Amino acid sequence: MAEDLYIAGESKQEKYTSLLPQIQALIGDETDLVANLANISAALKSTFGFFWVGFYLVKDGELVLRPFQGTVACTRIAFGRGVCGSAWKEQKTLLVPDVEAFPGHIACSSLSKSEIVVPIIRGGEVIGVLDVDSDRLNDFDSVDQEELEKLCQWIASFA
Repeated sequence: MAEDLYIAGESKQEKYTSLLPQIQALIGDETDLVANLANISAALKSTFGFFWVGFYLVKDGELVLRPFQGTVACTRIAFGRGVCGSAWKEQKTLLVPDVEAFPGHIACSSLSKSEIVVPIIRGGEVIGVLDVDSDRLNDFDSVDQEELEKLCQWIASFA
């Protein structure tokens, strides 16, 4: 597949419906996890214009920064700390409409206003998280949650 994405539709749901199969085709048989996560980050950011999109993978008992698109980011996040560490601990997606209202939020950027973090779970264990930030309040909804959870389930199959 060419490295260009062709996104059809105007609604968020239509964009996800168009994008996710293209991500799968783009990755194809590529086995390098870093390359795949880099392309997924770029595809999500370019399609939706999110402020920050990236991955943290569990390494030596911490979440460690991996491929991302956006401003500089926190490099390591402890288990249970911030939105990412909490999603890891709770093993569930956290949708945060206002990051300032989230207890213990880690402010990697003061421009981030809302966030969704989706755990990547393989064999009942969180191996990483997809972190998406917006510079607008309440920017994520159930459509984002459902579609990003599908994406992370697929990522778990090759990560």
